[in-house]
Amino acid sequence: MPTVVSKRPLVPGPQAGPGTGSLLTGDRSLREVISRRAAILGSRPYLEHARDTRTLSFRELHRGTERWRHFGGDAEADGAITIGLAVSDPLQFSAAFLGALAAGLWVAPLDPSMPPTGFASALQRVGASVVVADRPAPVGAGVAWMELDSVVGTGPTRMTRHRAPARRTGAGGVVLSSSGTTGPPKVVRLAEEKLLYTAGRVVSHHRLSESDRGFNPLPLFHINAEVVGLLSAMVAGSCLVLDDRFHRTAFWEVMARRGITWINAVPAIVSRLADPGPDEAIPPGIRFIRSASAPLSVAAADRFEANTGIPVVETYGMTEAASQITAHPLSLPRRPGSVGLPVGVELRIVRQSEPVGSRLEAPEYHIGHIEIRGPSVVEGYVGNEHRDRFRDGWLRTGDLGHRDADGFVYLDARTDDVINRGGEKVFPREIEEVISADPGVVSVAVVGRDDPELGQVPVAYVVLRGADGVGDPRGVESVEESAARIRRALERGLVRTKRPVALHVVRGLPTGATGKIRRRSLDAAEVAVLATFELG
Repeated sequence: MPTVVSKRPLVPGPQAGPGTGSLLTGDRSLREVISRRAAILGSRPYLEHARDTRTLSFRELHRGTERWRHFGGDAEADGAITIGLAVSDPLQFSAAFLGALAAGLWVAPLDPSMPPTGFASALQRVGASVVVADRPAPVGAGVAWMELDSVVGTGPTRMTRHRAPARRTGAGGVVLSSSGTTGPPKVVRLAEEKLLYTAGRVVSHHRLSESDRGFNPLPLFHINAEVVGLLSAMVAGSCLVLDDRFHRTAFWEVMARRGITWINAVPAIVSRLADPGPDEAIPPGIRFIRSASAPLSVAAADRFEANTGIPVVETYGMTEAASQITAHPLSLPRRPGSVGLPVGVELRIVRQSEPVGSRLEAPEYHIGHIEIRGPSVVEGYVGNEHRDRFRDGWLRTGDLGHRDADGFVYLDARTDDVINRGGEKVFPREIEEVISADPGVVSVAVVGRDDPELGQVPVAYVVLRGADGVGDPRGVESVEESAARIRRALERGLVRTKRPVALHVVRGLPTGATGKIRRRSLDAAEVAVLATFELG
């Protein structure tokens, strides 16, 4: 058995130090926050790389940030420019991202693994006129291309193509494409004030202080790592340890060596960490693990807490709200399946038959459309697309959910994922919770399949432990036993109309960069189906 500390309740972090709470002490811009942190904390590490000895202090970041003030020259222009940021190394990316933001630029972080052929369409989508990267320009880039210094904390140096346009002095922000897991990506512009507002709410809700040491293995070109990771650590004056990606091997050893006090994660990471090996020791100093990006199964959260003693804080967010919308309170026991309470935004649940902006809210425990508004929420998408999702300051998120008697929020489905079986609505998560409770299930996704009589029927895609035959002696017979056990659980837990008609055992589920399942890709040829069981 792994070495585990006793399960402990969620507890506050250490008392805030002199640099904590910048948004409460007059700082109104990221440049001011960075300057204040550098003056107070100086050589203390702000960022560390998890896999080597490199660090970036608050003072070093401030010095590098100042270089970005002259990016593009001193001439005035009619509008601020947008730069595409394509940097692989997490420390290099962070220094460039924060420096550009503090200089009043609009930054469009790009997936550094994107092939050269994809840059043109990505840059056009976000409106970037220059790229800052850690590599030479690919053939046919067609835009200004600037390479970073190899020294962490510095600004851009040499330009390899064209002339970079001048910028207008003033506040910038980030330009991001939504995840696009349920449809075409939507382009979102988040002003600096929205980013800082949300970062401040993350700090206060998670009670982050200068004594905290966070760990972030999530991709930095997504809003979660940018706000919940980089900006919240800066606002709190704390240290953030960055990794290039999630590494399961020696994970807890790294947490202990780095003195980590909280972990920024997604459900896939929580699930993989839920069963420590017999030779793994769980460090006692970790206050919580934060789960975001997608719903976390109750079974995975329960297993993680039971086996590690570390509380799970489940949250709910989206790019359009600068990441965090709700989070479970640290001071209360976790409510299974809930993503907590709204943090810094208004949230309401509207009856499913009502249009956007309707005042007819759904009663407690009734499923409806989740709508939000607040200082962090965008007023619209770039290009004025999908205006029907906005009205009177409210944004319809595309999620369906409900509230309990105490106001805690529960996510039931994306509107596009609801299965209409002969006129009855079937919510995939209800089925997934039953299946994921099986000890042999690694991950599961339920989608609708066209049916000539009923319109749609639910089918389940399941990843089983050792089902691919790699590193596990279990074979086809074990897969059949697991399928039979899952069938019995479905018969006990769900009425017939909600049970999937088929169970596909697959090698893996298609996911995005943050681990969110791409449901529309489940029937693609590249999804390797190992076995199929008709459930009737």
